[in-house]
This record gives sequence, C-alpha cells and structure tokens, in this order.
Amino acid sequence: MKRRRAQWRWNDIEKGVTMQAIYPLLAFLVGVVVPMQAAVNNQLRQLIGGSTLLAALVSFSVGCLTLALLSLATGQRWQSLAALSRVEWWMLLGGVLGAGFVFGTTLLAPRLGVATMVSLIIAGQVCTSLLFDRFGWLAMPLRDLSAARLIGALLVVAGVLLVNFGDRWFGR
Repeated sequence: MKRRRAQWRWNDIEKGVTMQAIYPLLAFLVGVVVPMQAAVNNQLRQLIGGSTLLAALVSFSVGCLTLALLSLATGQRWQSLAALSRVEWWMLLGGVLGAGFVFGTTLLAPRLGVATMVSLIIAGQVCTSLLFDRFGWLAMPLRDLSAARLIGALLVVAGVLLVNFGDRWFGR
C-alpha cells in the first residue's frame, strides 16, 4: 500500500515536470501561429472584397465556434457561465483586445510585412509583460525585474531594429 502511494506521488511529480517542459514549447507554437494567422486572414480579406473588419469578424467567429466545440468535446461545465452576471465590465475586455489583435494583424501584415509586424508585436509584448511582472497589474504574480531580464528586453528591441532597419544599416 505504501509503495502505491509513493508511486502515485512520483507520477504526479513526473506529470508536473513534463507539463513544465511542454509549456515553453506551447508558447513557441503560439508564436508560430501569429504570422500564419495574419497571412491566412490577409488571404481571407482579399477574397471577401478587401474588408479588414469583415475578415477579422469571420476569423473571430470561426474561433468562437472552435472554442465552443472544444468546450463541448472536453466536457466543460457550461453552468459556470452563470457567474458572468457578477463579472466586472473590464474583465470582458479580453474579447475586445483579442478582436483588436486579430483586426490589427489582418490590417498590418500586408502593409508592414509579416516580419516587421511580428517583431514589433513581440517587442510590445516583452516590454509590457515586464511591467505586468514588476507591478503585478490585474492580479498577476509579482516577479523581479532583474538586470538580465532588462538586457533581454533591450536585445529584443535591438532585434526589432535589425529586422526593420538592418538592411539599410548594413546593406543587403
């Protein structure tokens, strides 16, 4: 009996370690999706008469349907949505921000180029994320703003500059 308990605990630890190793890979894959999404939405925009808003609407609608189907398939408790009656108005801004992101990438990808757009998005994300970590905005856990993290952010900004102006500075 004792052996089983120890084995279960070890399995739980292994699962936790495995998931911790998978999270960075998932984050990388989310990053892979951003330029792909922008390119796909741009093609959709061209097909439906050049409307960035309508392309973003179709994309967001398909995303909503996908999430609803995944929620059904994974047995999510729909009754939990009853708590929405108690939600603060600003807690719903995630949908507005997501729609703005989809619209923005659909608008900007063909105008700036995917690499320029994504590099600027990443720089904005890193800089803002450091502020969220430092100040714990919106109840996020506090994390130190170390010299290494600041240097990392500066390197991201340097990367953005190189992606956008490197050919001008160093020739092709």
